Amino acid sequence: MQDLYICRHGETEWNAVDRMQGWLNSPLTHKGEMQAARQGEILRGLDLSGFICLSSPSGRAFQTAAIAAAQWATEIRTDDRLREISVGEWSGAYRKDLPKYDDARGFLAHYEDAPGGEGLEGLRKRCAAFLADLQQPAVLFTHGITSRMIRSLLVAGDELPIGQTEGGQGVVWQVKEGTQTLLR
Repeated sequence: MQDLYICRHGETEWNAVDRMQGWLNSPLTHKGEMQAARQGEILRGLDLSGFICLSSPSGRAFQTAAIAAAQWATEIRTDDRLREISVGEWSGAYRKDLPKYDDARGFLAHYEDAPGGEGLEGLRKRCAAFLADLQQPAVLFTHGITSRMIRSLLVAGDELPIGQTEGGQGVVWQVKEGTQTLLR
């Protein structure tokens, strides 16, 4: 597998008020722009020779990539497979208005159970196809659940439970030789 640096988009207006975004978009907040700038600082300290820059086409991820990769990337390509998990009819909903879950699935239940949504298995297949097609080292700009899924597929052969890894705004995840490292 190729070496990867994986970045989640910065905080958005909807993140700040706890709304589900899925495939919808809201702009970065000032805090989100600062988180993207922090990712840029982290990336500038790395040797990215031979790395490509890939982003979800969602505005919040592309905006983050434009800020964070401004100093080193000559091109930011988009790939639909880096989009966030679809939450179907719950797109735009406030989390407080969604069903409450007391089971072990925790926060992931909203992504799994969203009417008309993609579900975790659909996301897993999409991310696995993306990784199978990846031909060179890359810096990825994606989303919280998608980032977790990609890392769970790469670390320990899909043994890392997606719900037990951090999403992380303003940080960079390095995945190399089956190990993930959080860079702050």
